Amino acid sequence: MQPFSIARLPRIELGRGAAARLPGLVAGYGRRALLVTGARSFQATPQWAALCDGLRARGVGIEHCAVAGEPSPQLVDDAVARLADARIDVVVAIGGGSALDAGKAIAGLLRVGRSVLDYLEGVGPELPYEGPAVPFIACPTTAGTGSEATKNAVLSTHGAGAYKKSFRDDRLVPEWAVVDPALLAPCPPALIAANGMDALTQLLESYVSIRANPLTDALAESGLEAVRDGLLDWYRGGAQAHEAQDRMAYAALLSGITLAQTGLGSVHGLAAPLGAFFPVPHGVACGTLVAAATALNLRALRARQPASPALAKYGRAGEILCGRRFATTAEAGDSLVDLLAGWTEATSLPRLSACGMGEGDVAAVVANCRGSSMKTNPLVLADDEVAGLLRERL
Repeated sequence: MQPFSIARLPRIELGRGAAARLPGLVAGYGRRALLVTGARSFQATPQWAALCDGLRARGVGIEHCAVAGEPSPQLVDDAVARLADARIDVVVAIGGGSALDAGKAIAGLLRVGRSVLDYLEGVGPELPYEGPAVPFIACPTTAGTGSEATKNAVLSTHGAGAYKKSFRDDRLVPEWAVVDPALLAPCPPALIAANGMDALTQLLESYVSIRANPLTDALAESGLEAVRDGLLDWYRGGAQAHEAQDRMAYAALLSGITLAQTGLGSVHGLAAPLGAFFPVPHGVACGTLVAAATALNLRALRARQPASPALAKYGRAGEILCGRRFATTAEAGDSLVDLLAGWTEATSLPRLSACGMGEGDVAAVVANCRGSSMKTNPLVLADDEVAGLLRERL
């Protein structure tokens, strides 16, 4: 067995009703809490009132920061400046990936006194993060990004000079990941589809990553099984939707754990510039690309690296997701591509052209896709191969 290492993970509470533990967990860190949420949806639920009442009953004062859309460096810096004298003891983010990423970045900077631009990869001076971070608790209300288990806070800007980059450090990993599938109930079908395909993509890309190891492989396989049995049932809202929410909450958590250890691949390499240059939600970018990107990786591996272990893993992923054995690894890999394409259609995920991208934009996206995710793809893809992948999904 090749040596491997596992980076820091949060303490994990997973199960229906887990969110009821938040007031007690928060009170254990002090008497001033910052709650970071999305713009509206969670605040309209009974859980918001129960959380606030539970904190006040324990003598915890509350500050609140609402995040509308994907967080920007300016939003983070403004929140840190506003709360500089608030003596925050703990930051709690409750929401989708945007709220969790914003809360993670704010927690990392409240005691540091510098702009997030000083640490953002590929943007500013990329100073080493010295900390300390304020203790951070993550509670997702969607099942997709896995941000509750990672050290990454993804921030973006739009317009001229647009980018989507990460502020990352092991000290940004949440102290607690509180995963309550009951909080997923309000998710509309379009959000279920985009986030679910994001989780699926993260599990698949981390499974075939060049940095994968036996532990992450086991977690990824378990997560793929959960997606197989959960995503479409939840999306369609059938009789099994309740159980499907549990499965997808679990799968999303595992996708965050595995990506944090192994890195990702070409889909996420492309999702960053797509999300910066166009109004393409991250999960939509992943869902619309994953079948074509998997097909491209398989073709390139068969032609250039036929001994790659990723080929067997793609075959195993095909067997897991299709729920059957195949005569050959090649047949299993091809069936995986067919299944992913079918799920993309079944969940009505749009093509890139529907999000404003055209032929004239391909070169710029390719030129900006060589971030950290591309470095752990199973093999290096040439620019013309990546461009062909994008054109296939226009």
